[in-house]
Amino acid sequence: MKESYELLGLDESASLEEVEARYTELKKKYNEEKWQDGEAGSAAARMLGKLDAAYEDILEERRERGEKAHESGTSALDDVASAIRSGDLARAQQLLDDFNERGAEWHYLQSVIFYKKNWMNESKKQLEIAIQMDGKNEKYRSAYEKLRARSEYTTQTGGAKNTDPDISSDEEQMGGNWCMHCVNMCTTFLCMNALCGMCCR
Repeated sequence: MKESYELLGLDESASLEEVEARYTELKKKYNEEKWQDGEAGSAAARMLGKLDAAYEDILEERRERGEKAHESGTSALDDVASAIRSGDLARAQQLLDDFNERGAEWHYLQSVIFYKKNWMNESKKQLEIAIQMDGKNEKYRSAYEKLRARSEYTTQTGGAKNTDPDISSDEEQMGGNWCMHCVNMCTTFLCMNALCGMCCR
């Protein structure tokens, strides 16, 4: 496997994005060079074959690594949740994409990523799949109800959005702070009402 990375000019710690970018760059280079006359063109054509094989080996190895972590119940999904909490949604999505088998928790985490991107319809669909797969999971149901309440509120208020700068816990990932917005708003209205009452006496 080390040889595959070396062919791309990378080490094994390279991210999937780096692997894909380097593969695309080299493929373009050798595709242009293969039209040269003589040995230069032949060498470029051979390198194209090696490049494709190395790229496929790397992708397969990463898929297997993700699947083994998932099957053994180790930290693959925890890594996704950690990446989401740190705000690295690209990394979280990459880790999710490495899974071959996608259970209820996978769909829940995909929903969280969509939520973070403010893709509410997609987030809702993923939560619905998670609930279909594991209907007894209270976390999924609670997240779904919060998301549904937020969608209804957004519709009623003409597009108001959650503006919390940092949402980190599982509870907060799917709108756990939304109730706090409601409390703050109600408090504001109560204060206004009290002030108006004082003025009108």
